[in-house]
Amino acid sequence: MSGLAIETASLSKTYGGTTALADLSLSIPTGSVYGFLGPNGAGKTTTMRLLTTLSKPTSGEAWVMGDPITDRNAVVSRVGYLPETPPVYDELTAREQLAYLADLRGLPAGERERIEPLLERFALTDAADDAIRTYSKGMRQKTALAGTVLQDPDVVFLDEPTSGLDPRAARTVRDLIADLAAEGRTVFLSTHILPVVEELADTVGMMNEGRLVAEGAPEELKRRAAAGTERTLEDVFLDVTDESAWEPPAVADTGE
Repeated sequence: MSGLAIETASLSKTYGGTTALADLSLSIPTGSVYGFLGPNGAGKTTTMRLLTTLSKPTSGEAWVMGDPITDRNAVVSRVGYLPETPPVYDELTAREQLAYLADLRGLPAGERERIEPLLERFALTDAADDAIRTYSKGMRQKTALAGTVLQDPDVVFLDEPTSGLDPRAARTVRDLIADLAAEGRTVFLSTHILPVVEELADTVGMMNEGRLVAEGAPEELKRRAAAGTERTLEDVFLDVTDESAWEPPAVADTGE
């Protein structure tokens, strides 16, 4: 696992008789941006919940920064997670929300000093003392994202981070992702906005029906599917997630 921020080995999750994730094996280097794509219900959120210890796998193993996901305290101290519907507290202000998160995580004084620069970076300073219930969806999203990176995590999991953001704010998020990678941090990015992935991702994994069906650098994936014509990442994504043409790979019967 040397040099890997995230590694999974046959990671699987079932709910009753439904397989949400099947035999996922990943090796994601430290300091990279991994674009995680797939239609709704493909297993993306399930994967992030497993890797952030919010859910337990049915089978398989995974490590984050060398720590097994069974060691919740170790993993949580190294990661930040922005879910698709981020938790913010309407009765608090943005500044209070970040202070509350700092208290909850037991951050030392030095890391608490990150609050004001983050408020400024996400253009929240002027509204930092207004109740979050008065915020637009985009402002709520930016508050949640500031909270995600508050503890300066080694690995950042982002589920649709630009949802609800205007173009300027979305650009701020893209710049932040690039800066995190440049600082040696790892970003696991799930989004439906494929140009963002094409711009930022070192490697792209494409999911369908709970399985990883394609993986590689964006340009590599496009070359594989080119067939003599110019292709975009969107073309590749539509091809590999085409339910009328795709069949899942055979897997051994585990008896589960």
